Amino acid sequence: MKPVVGIVDYGMGNLRSVEKGFEIVGVAAEVCSIPDKFISYDGLVLPGVGAFRDAMENLNSLDMVSALFEYIDSGRNLLGICLGMQLLLSCSEEHGRSEGLDVVPGRVVRLPDNVKVPHMGWNVIDIKKKVPLLQGIESVTRFYFVHSFYCEPVDEETRVAVTPYGLDFTSILRKGNVWGMQFHPEKSSLMGLRILENFGKMVVEKAS
Repeated sequence: MKPVVGIVDYGMGNLRSVEKGFEIVGVAAEVCSIPDKFISYDGLVLPGVGAFRDAMENLNSLDMVSALFEYIDSGRNLLGICLGMQLLLSCSEEHGRSEGLDVVPGRVVRLPDNVKVPHMGWNVIDIKKKVPLLQGIESVTRFYFVHSFYCEPVDEETRVAVTPYGLDFTSILRKGNVWGMQFHPEKSSLMGLRILENFGKMVVEKAS
């Protein structure tokens, strides 16, 4: 049976565009709002657009947090996109302190005042680690960003790529089987689709 990627629907995200991106590169994907079903997927995506506090409240009220941890503990790959990446960290300073999932120790902080906020548009990544998710992608490749806050992980080893915008912020991170990216691959043309394709390949390899 062909591996399937689940896309977590917790009421905050451009779910259809992520699903369509996977479809374009030939990866089976479906949107799911049932926590008990998460564990059945071969890969899982946690998307997100909006405020950190609202997102965590939704995840908690929908009983999705324990299901996400169960999935992570299974060893299969989970990918957080934009706000979904930020939720993986310990806490956020957006609208006062809010607790995150604490999968990746660190905090989410506002971009500096010396740049236009939100950071919106195309920007490059500077790859610090060669990983399967970035196969065929080089530094200075441009991706599409829309955000006002960024991830500041405690452990430098989790930083896969950084992006310059007032400072070098973490734009891709990894901790074991958990991945995150601040930009939107589904809105980033061919190279963004390449990342979704790479994630699909990782899912297939893990499932085989």
